[in-house]
Amino acid sequence: MENIITRNATHSYTLSDTNFVLSEGERKYVFKIRDLPKEEKPREKLIKYGPNALSVNELLAIVLGVGTKKEEVLAMSRRILKEYGEKAIINQRDPRKIQETLGIPITKACQITACFELGRRFFKSNSGGRPLYLRTPRQVYEYLKDMGNLTKEHLRGLYLNAHYHLVHDEIISMGSLTANIIHPREVFLPAMEHSASAVILVHNHPSGVAAPSDADIEITRQLVEAGKLMGIEVLDHIIITSKTFVSIFPIKS
Repeated sequence: MENIITRNATHSYTLSDTNFVLSEGERKYVFKIRDLPKEEKPREKLIKYGPNALSVNELLAIVLGVGTKKEEVLAMSRRILKEYGEKAIINQRDPRKIQETLGIPITKACQITACFELGRRFFKSNSGGRPLYLRTPRQVYEYLKDMGNLTKEHLRGLYLNAHYHLVHDEIISMGSLTANIIHPREVFLPAMEHSASAVILVHNHPSGVAAPSDADIEITRQLVEAGKLMGIEVLDHIIITSKTFVSIFPIKS
């Protein structure tokens, strides 16, 4: 879907999924960020109006600086946020995973990781490090409800300590959940790395259908059994759509 970002007497500028487009009657021209009116360029907008005037997409584009030969920087930042999810990208600490998942240069992935790590550290120092507790499916949904708008299926792991305090949040996989893709080590390795005693699994259904599939239930059952062997409890598995959420638990035998 295209959104008009600015307009003057003769031209309208729209942002498509991949590029900016200048429309003149029936004609459309794809152009780069340098072709935008000066007042619409992210850096100039930041200087003139301050950060509150910029979208998340524009702020990320400033962090990235430039794109690649194949992808303009604003198109890249928009795709990153659309495919990975805003909250997921904020909490991802491994630039190699961002690189592999999104197919962007490792330098760009490092810029993103470093940017959000700075914000995370300043937030902790200013907020007194107040922990986030997750004790109910509703609290999990409120924390991750933006996943319902993602166009690809994501499996997230929320890793908790014995007091239900969130100690780590990680994307485990992207793509349809199958036994061939999801392996217990991918789920429980972060738990060991962050000394978590439990994990809540969350994934989205872009189709909008919240009901768990047979594969969802079987994979959950396998992970629950694997967790018992490792002493790491799988507390819940929640499915999120754009409008609602459901918990797979309790799993029927």
